[in-house]
Amino acid sequence: MSKKKICFIAQFPPPIHGLSKAVDTLYNSNLVEEFEFEKVDITNNKHFFKNIISILKSNADLFYFTISQTKGGNLRDLIILKILSLQHKRCLIHLHGGYYRKLVDNDLPGWQRTMNYKSIKKLQGAIVLGPTLRSIFKGMINENKISVVPNCIDNEFLISDKEFQEKMDAVENKEVLNVLYLSNFIRSKGYSEVLEMAKLEKARVDLGGKQRFHFDFAGKFFEESEQGFFQTYIRENKLQDFITYHGIVGGQQKKELLKQSDIFILLTSYKNEGQPISILEAMGNGMVIVTTDHAGIPDIVEDEINGIVVKTENIKNTNDIYKSLERLNLKEIAVCNRKITKELYSEENYLNLMQLEFRQN
Repeated sequence: MSKKKICFIAQFPPPIHGLSKAVDTLYNSNLVEEFEFEKVDITNNKHFFKNIISILKSNADLFYFTISQTKGGNLRDLIILKILSLQHKRCLIHLHGGYYRKLVDNDLPGWQRTMNYKSIKKLQGAIVLGPTLRSIFKGMINENKISVVPNCIDNEFLISDKEFQEKMDAVENKEVLNVLYLSNFIRSKGYSEVLEMAKLEKARVDLGGKQRFHFDFAGKFFEESEQGFFQTYIRENKLQDFITYHGIVGGQQKKELLKQSDIFILLTSYKNEGQPISILEAMGNGMVIVTTDHAGIPDIVEDEINGIVVKTENIKNTNDIYKSLERLNLKEIAVCNRKITKELYSEENYLNLMQLEFRQN
C-alpha cells in the first residue's frame, strides 16, 4: 500500500526562527515511515514562479501550508491557495503566529480581505498554536475544522534528568543568577527593556549591593541600527561586567546556554508573535519565565505558576519587573516548568498531534 503523499509549502531554515524550526522538525521526523514528504521552500520570494511550477506538478494527496502574516506574503499565499483550489487539491494550513486575522480585517484592501475569507472557507482545516488563537479563524471556516497543535522543544535542546537535577541542586547556592534573552533583536521583542534592567542591577551594585544577576543575550540582529543601539547602550552605561552577548547560537552552544541560565525573559509585544519556542526551551531546561500576556503566550505561561506574566501595557515598567526577579521561587517554579514541558510540549507530543492531522485530512 502506497504512503499518503504530503507536500510542505513552507519556510525552511535558514534562517532559523520559530516557524522554520518547527517545520524542519516535522519534515525530518520519523513520520516519514508513514507518509511520503516533499517540499516547496517558500522562504525566498525570488523563487516564486519556480515554486508555483513545483506546486502545479505535485501529485500530493495533501498540501501542508504555513501561511504568512504580511501584506505581500498574503498576496502570494492567495495565489497559491487559488491554484490549489482550481486543481481541487486538499490543503491544510498552519498559522505560526497571532496576527493573521488583524492583518485581514484591518490592514488589507476590501478585495484582498474578501479573497481571504473565500480561500479559508474551502480548506480542509486550519491549525493554530493554542486555544486562545482559535478565534483567529472563527467565522472564516467551520469551527470543527480548527485544530490546536502547540509548538515543542526539540529533544536536542532538552537537558537530561541528571543534568536537570544537578542544576536544581546548584541553584540554591548560586550567588549570581543568569538572566537570558534568546530571540531576534527586534525592539518590540523587549530586548531594550532587558538592557534597562542590567543598568538597574549595576546601579544597585554601585551603591554597595551584591551582584545578583548577570544578563545573557543571544540572537540575530536584522538591522545595523539595532546592533549599534545595543552596543552603544552597553558602552555608555559601562555594563560590560553585567552583560554577555553570545551571538547567534545553535547546537551544543545553545544547549549549554540554556543549561546555565536560570531566568528567561521575553517582554514581547511583537505583532506577529505566536507561541515562542524559546519559552518552551527555557521551561524544559528548568528556567523561570518572565514574559507578557501577548498573542498565544497565555496558553503556555501562567503568572506565578511558570514565572511572571507582565501585561503588555506595563512592559515599560522595568523597575517593577526588575524588583520582581528577587521574589521568584526559582527551584519550585523550575521543577513545575520542566514537568509541564515534558508532558505537553515534547517533540513526541508535537509529532503525534501532527500525525493525527495528516491522517484526518
